[in-house]
Amino acid sequence: IRPGIVHRLDKDTSGLLIVAKNDLAHINMSNQIKDRQVKKIYIALVKGNINENEATINMPIGRSTKDRKKMAVRKDGKEAVTHFKVLKRYKDYTLLKVKIDTGRTHQIRVHLAQIGYPIIGDSTYSSGKNKWGIKGQALHAKSLEFRHPITGEKMKLEAELPEYMKELINRD
Repeated sequence: IRPGIVHRLDKDTSGLLIVAKNDLAHINMSNQIKDRQVKKIYIALVKGNINENEATINMPIGRSTKDRKKMAVRKDGKEAVTHFKVLKRYKDYTLLKVKIDTGRTHQIRVHLAQIGYPIIGDSTYSSGKNKWGIKGQALHAKSLEFRHPITGEKMKLEAELPEYMKELINRD
């Protein structure tokens, strides 16, 4: 459906994605993702202050029965595992490093909203006004680690935070 796209991002999420240049690379990268060999790290700013310094969210995710455009935590959903670590606490929000083991649609956004800490600017899974006035959400695909699909060489790619997230972080 999307030739070359191996790892994509939600609309309004910034950062890295994987695009394969040929079929061999596409198959190899798809298998690495399926076998959970790709390490995916995100940076997120969430509403509220999280008490734990780090935690794991292990809740299955499936299509919402109330809104077909949304995902939700559901008993009959697919396994979804999200780990987070607090990088910094601010007055009204928390900066997180997030690692996902699985790659479900909207996984980070659903999990963090489910535990009461929605991502800033996420109009789909966050109730209330966007007092920060950002367009999009404060979720960034910071790094990807994987093996090069042809040479097998270990690769680590990183993307700098976008300006709007840097500005949010530097407000407090």
